Amino acid sequence: MRNDYESEVLDHLGLVAGMYDELGIGEMLDELIVQDFENRKISIGQAVKAMVLNGLGFTNQRLYLVPHFFANKPTERLIGEGVTPDQLNDDVLGRALDALFEHGVTALYSQVAQSAAERLGLDVEYSHLDGSSFHVDGRYNSSEEPEPGVIHITQGYSRDHRPDLNQVVLNLICDQQAGIPLLMAVLSGNTDDKSSFRRIVRDHLSQLQVDYAPSYFVADSALYNKQSLQALEERMMLWISRVPATNNVVKELLEQANPADMLPIDQNHRYLEVGTTYGDVKQRWLVIHSAAAQQRSYKTLSKQSLKKTKSELKGWNRLTRQEFACEEDANLALELFNRSLTVTNVVQSAVVEVPHYSQRGRPAANAVAQSIGYRIEGALASDRLKFERTLTQKSLFVLATNQLDSSHLSPQALLDGYKGQQSVERGFRFLKDPLFLASSLFLKLPRRIMALMMVMTLCLLVYAALQFKIRKSLQAEHQFFPDQKGKPTQFPTARWVFHYFIGIHLLRLPSGEQLVINLKETHRSLLGLLGPPYLALYS
Repeated sequence: MRNDYESEVLDHLGLVAGMYDELGIGEMLDELIVQDFENRKISIGQAVKAMVLNGLGFTNQRLYLVPHFFANKPTERLIGEGVTPDQLNDDVLGRALDALFEHGVTALYSQVAQSAAERLGLDVEYSHLDGSSFHVDGRYNSSEEPEPGVIHITQGYSRDHRPDLNQVVLNLICDQQAGIPLLMAVLSGNTDDKSSFRRIVRDHLSQLQVDYAPSYFVADSALYNKQSLQALEERMMLWISRVPATNNVVKELLEQANPADMLPIDQNHRYLEVGTTYGDVKQRWLVIHSAAAQQRSYKTLSKQSLKKTKSELKGWNRLTRQEFACEEDANLALELFNRSLTVTNVVQSAVVEVPHYSQRGRPAANAVAQSIGYRIEGALASDRLKFERTLTQKSLFVLATNQLDSSHLSPQALLDGYKGQQSVERGFRFLKDPLFLASSLFLKLPRRIMALMMVMTLCLLVYAALQFKIRKSLQAEHQFFPDQKGKPTQFPTARWVFHYFIGIHLLRLPSGEQLVINLKETHRSLLGLLGPPYLALYS
């Protein structure tokens, strides 16, 4: 019998461990990946669980510090019987990453996600594709050809505004209902969205259709090119995409569109429907005006216009002080200046003669000028019509779909489907949290970087699934959880729930008995909604 008390930090990690087990992630990994369980103390599923707990611990712990992270955590309760912190060393975790890579991270993740979606009972109507880059620290294979199946970690267009660093690209397809990543693909650092989206359509969309049968495939304007649209048409996949503003037809539509002539979708949006064909694919286009976007654009344009007006006024003052040798030169300079104006116009302009006399002072009435110069006179005025036209164009955008029947996809449903693109964008914001596992992208081997990107996506899967279940359970039972201001809500973020669980500890008594302390009634109520496995982790 021990003679001392021991306290271990449980916090929100029990929620993470509970959802990891509920989704069967570790169980599936151990089933799919061949392992020598007789000579292995920590299974692949347990090693990955340790990394997910570390990633969702939001402590910015690098992988080689995982034993330190678990030093004051109840590892047996969270991960499995007999598991100790020292067993979760970088060698064990590195071999687990190697095993994930050898199995194929995209295919492996797809199997895990498909099982998780079934367990959560998701009905995938819209699937959303997007991509982002992650910069990595260290020396990799940027100056050499990568081995087959391994990404090229190199420089490329950086969404983190760090073009000086090597990077990798991650593509995700998420569902709209819960924000669950259904598919992930790790790509070389110099891969652009257009080519990566085409690859996703070519290589993975058929499996997505088999696993989830989504009604619509949604992506931003990087999807809108002839090759991708034709590939989607071949797979008989319905899609929604934003049409690039650089498209010539779009430019014409936005120049001619008048929001007052459009039909209302809701209080914030109006639309004009246009039928067209692009890439040999028949489509419906909605030219959409957003009142909220117009308000945002008004503030931005006003600041830009004021700054530009001051600049153009300085230019005008310089021009009017300049003297020209001939009238043609003055007119040419005025014409060129007019062309350069973006927010103002020259009004009441004229080229006037400037006589020069041989003597200083006021010339006599009969004095003859020795030479004639020319100057420009007039005024500069703000071009309100140009401002209003630019403001209108900034508040317009064009959505396209190959669903030609508006009774199956109304303008409201089309807009809602595209706005669901925020689900995958939120996922990338989560993955780029400075306290998240992304800061651990310093591993020596590109193959391990690829595997770690899968682990990061598993973290997002667990986080999104937990948030989905909490919200669904609160609504189903007509219960509430306090928000940051103490007001009741049925839509708390998982991040806030995690914060609310900080301070919960596991107390080990000298007798060997274990007590979970600092649990409040709100904690118990939520755990009761989540189910017995979660209650067991906190009892």
